[in-house]
Amino acid sequence: MLLLARLKSGTNPFTQTPLKLRFSLVSLSSQCVSSVETDIDIDRITKIINNHPYPDQPLQPALLQNIPPTLLSTSFVENVLGHLFGAHSNGLKALEFFNYSLHHSQLCPSSDAFEKTLHILTRMRYFDKAWELMSQISSMHPSLLTLKSMSIMLSKIAKFQSYEDVLAAFEKMETDIFVGRKFGTDEFNVLLRAFCTQRQMKEARSIFIKTHSRFSPNTKTMNILLLGFKEAGDITAVELFYHELARRGFKPNSITYNIRIDAYCKRGCFADALRLFEEMERANLLPTLETITTLIHGAGVVRNPIKAQQLFDEIHLRNLLPDTGAYNALMSSLIRSKDVQSAVTLMDEMEEKHIKHDHMTYHTMFHGMMRTSALCSRSRTIEAFECSLQMLERGRHMSEASFRTLENFLLQAGEIDKLTLTESFTPPPTMNR
Repeated sequence: MLLLARLKSGTNPFTQTPLKLRFSLVSLSSQCVSSVETDIDIDRITKIINNHPYPDQPLQPALLQNIPPTLLSTSFVENVLGHLFGAHSNGLKALEFFNYSLHHSQLCPSSDAFEKTLHILTRMRYFDKAWELMSQISSMHPSLLTLKSMSIMLSKIAKFQSYEDVLAAFEKMETDIFVGRKFGTDEFNVLLRAFCTQRQMKEARSIFIKTHSRFSPNTKTMNILLLGFKEAGDITAVELFYHELARRGFKPNSITYNIRIDAYCKRGCFADALRLFEEMERANLLPTLETITTLIHGAGVVRNPIKAQQLFDEIHLRNLLPDTGAYNALMSSLIRSKDVQSAVTLMDEMEEKHIKHDHMTYHTMFHGMMRTSALCSRSRTIEAFECSLQMLERGRHMSEASFRTLENFLLQAGEIDKLTLTESFTPPPTMNR
């Protein structure tokens, strides 16, 4: 009412605002407009690159026409490459854009932009182009060469090429790419991780045995190898290798115990996981939130919701704060025990405490509703539909398998009108031109 009275009297309320506040408001407004315009530019350029018929026609002229050098800020380049990465765009197009930014921007390229480009190329197996790019960066901007870029290259070579190719690539990086850098334990760990991430543990163990005398392994080395054995599902190898390293004098840390506990939990050996948890505390290693969350998952695997709740309640007693992952773990435990109502209550508690739901939250709830004894009941189907609708409204999508399950139950429940709304539930198809 006061604002209306001022307008009627001919007084401009903006002119009555203190000068400092007025400039702040104008600055904030300009920033918002600038941010929106930048987002529009990022989407526009990404679309131009994706739709361009490169390599049939050159892409550089189109980039020159649509991207003035003043637009090539570090964040702009990183964001465009991030969009291209997320859309599974053609790696050669991403390389053309990166090279354009390299030659037309007055700013030094960032390691993030370089790593994104390298990742896009290697993901599509353009290894010759990836090596050319690394050589180019080595001569122009050697500071951009990081352990992460080394890891990207070696991991993809391990995935798509041979054991010998990985060793040759590591040697090439040491002699030709990372010139002047003395390779040590950190680089050795990157080489091991390349095999471990692909679950090639025979090769990783071979590398360790052959080269550990040249590089001094540390606790991180041990954890990389243990994680590799765990991800390969070989709990026996995890324990054998752990004890072998312990005899060599390696001291475990919290991460070491987390890996071993997770290995037992995933195999349903919950009692063994609790034994390690107690051993960890006796060694004066403080359990982390990740440790407790892993144990809650483990309790769920063996369908022990009481122990899962007890572990969850201990989080506060240990001066830790539960996050989305901890809530999801307890929710999964409740769902496995077919206590959907308690899981719904837990989801509401997350909202009350302003803890965000993520894709796993909705995925767990949806499948819990679909797997209960009242599987074909209309009420459960509607609850699952509403859960999926909420997921969509918050910018998340369900998997194709989940979508088909919901679609079938909606048909069985006679909810034909809701089928038309489910078409937008699945994620949009990715572009791979």
